[in-house]
Amino acid sequence: MRIASWYRILAFLAILAAGCGQRPNREFSGPLPTVDSSTVGSIRGTVTLAGLPPLFKPIDMSQSSACVQANPMPVVPPIVVVGDRGALANVVVYVKGGLGRYKFSTSTNPVILSQKNCMYEPHVMALMTGQPMAVENNDPTMHNVHPLPRHNRQWSSSQPAGSAALRSTFERPEFAMPVLCNVHPWMRAFVFVFDHPYFAVTSTDGTFVLAGLPAGNYTIEAWHENYPAQDQTVTLAAKESRAISFTFK
Repeated sequence: MRIASWYRILAFLAILAAGCGQRPNREFSGPLPTVDSSTVGSIRGTVTLAGLPPLFKPIDMSQSSACVQANPMPVVPPIVVVGDRGALANVVVYVKGGLGRYKFSTSTNPVILSQKNCMYEPHVMALMTGQPMAVENNDPTMHNVHPLPRHNRQWSSSQPAGSAALRSTFERPEFAMPVLCNVHPWMRAFVFVFDHPYFAVTSTDGTFVLAGLPAGNYTIEAWHENYPAQDQTVTLAAKESRAISFTFK
């Protein structure tokens, strides 16, 4: 009787443990929720550069006569681009932390990366996972488009003058993915891929807007290729609009 009692106790504990082990699966199963648009807020602001921007040497394009002809004036690498009152362009501002698990729709409109005058335009761009990226060749010469992702498939493709746009999608997030041209080594762009829609890239006015955010405590990061990234913590209430600013030195 004593041994039989122990077997019954062990069997009961095994059933209890199995049931406990299944609970997390039941709790996290099912589709992800969408953001309640009736309660969302926004975070907006500006990014500026304190002091004078650094000076960069003009690009040597002498290896390509087509590129020289397309650029009668010297071309400076667009690494630090400043507008009025120190407004800093090409800064990626995005939600780095604090966002819950939601289902987001992905736009089917392609984000366009142009090759114009033997340079990539824009220099910095961002899109969502699954959103198409289209690379256009607007030059009278051949380019070779070569993204260097760390978490997606790497590819390289020649693109003759007048050819159709190259299209690609990225299924996983990427941070500051370089895009090179294997024909013209000075050509470089940076592409960010996010699994949420809360990101922006500043233009020469230095402004950004992260709209449609649910209430929460967020870490907002501002990234620039020439300076260390900056983080800020922002608490956003329902239907609230918060203003923040970043200053690079």
